[in-house]
Amino acid sequence: MTVVDLFAGPGGWSHALAVLGVRDVGLEWDRWACTTRARAGLLTLRTDVALYPVWPWVGRTRGLIASPPCQAWSMAGKRLGRVDQPLVHQAVADLAAGRDTRAALLAACRDPRSLLAAEPMRYLYALHRAGEPEWVAIEEVPDVLPLWRQYAAVLRAWGFSVWAGILNAADYGVPQTRRRAILLASRIRTAQPPPPTHARVAEPESLFGAGRARWVSMAQALGWGATDRPVPTVCAGGGPGGGPEPFPSGSRQTLITARDRGLWLPRNTPTNAAPRPASSTATRWRWALRSNNQANATVRTLDEPAGTLFFGHRSNECTWIAEPVQDPPTEESPAVPEPIRITAREAGLLQTFPSDYPWAGNKSQQFSQIGNAVPPLLAAHLLAPHLETPLDPDAFTLAA
Repeated sequence: MTVVDLFAGPGGWSHALAVLGVRDVGLEWDRWACTTRARAGLLTLRTDVALYPVWPWVGRTRGLIASPPCQAWSMAGKRLGRVDQPLVHQAVADLAAGRDTRAALLAACRDPRSLLAAEPMRYLYALHRAGEPEWVAIEEVPDVLPLWRQYAAVLRAWGFSVWAGILNAADYGVPQTRRRAILLASRIRTAQPPPPTHARVAEPESLFGAGRARWVSMAQALGWGATDRPVPTVCAGGGPGGGPEPFPSGSRQTLITARDRGLWLPRNTPTNAAPRPASSTATRWRWALRSNNQANATVRTLDEPAGTLFFGHRSNECTWIAEPVQDPPTEESPAVPEPIRITAREAGLLQTFPSDYPWAGNKSQQFSQIGNAVPPLLAAHLLAPHLETPLDPDAFTLAA
């Protein structure tokens, strides 16, 4: 018996399963995501999920996982999935009754990717006839929740216990407030969301149960020292997202000025200059992550989790920016530090992938994989009850 992972991407679900001691088979069509999976030692079939037959899995599937592509539904795109939503609902209803009307419905869709959200039902229908799978875990952006509720009604009619709702990854120790629509179903146990382990404000243990730690900040996840104004480490090899090097080649080193103090001297300050004392009247700067260059972009300081990471063609726009600790700046204040583009390694850490995860492709391809992936730590929380395996969050070491 195996676990089948549809739209497997670079391995968010798969890495979580590996930490929990289980191997899956991932179906994925993107060349670079498949290469990343191969480098990570994950079993993969490079194929189009919509074309691959179901019969090879009948009689051997314990669990079914699916994370259909989100581009048609995401706030970061044109959201044509919402326009196509009635067609997708029709496809799910037809597939649940054993009727394959995908070709006709696909021709009517504004975005051909919309109908991919119906693909898990094609697999579920065939597997259900063989009394499988034992459990199901499906994930997408929040706008897809009405579709998951349609799935839930079908699965309940087939004898599953089902839960569908919105979860925030930050509530499970992920340093990112990534909200996702989740469907969990099981034939043998009550389906329910895992209890949150973290909260915006720490909650002490009480007579009513275990407490919850404060949300994990970007500073904690990246290992940048001070909780509110640490200094990022910049690595050699060009700017992320295929852009120019943010610092001159050959000068690649940690910005050495008072990492532990949380202070930063701008790049036009000599590296051998004495750091300003904390009592100086000159403005100090702290780092924040800006998700893109839009006017309404999410900006989070290092003592907070990141906003939802999404990239695609905007990978060049996700940058670390400096904000003044005191306002307004004084005449003695140095120039505002220039923005620094986030690196693939940093983005992967904020998704709870290991720091040495073997991302393949150029920077844009790496960022696309990272932004589309399920955070492995969130996936592990969702999967551990189905696998009857205790979850050790410390197995997901963030910064190395």
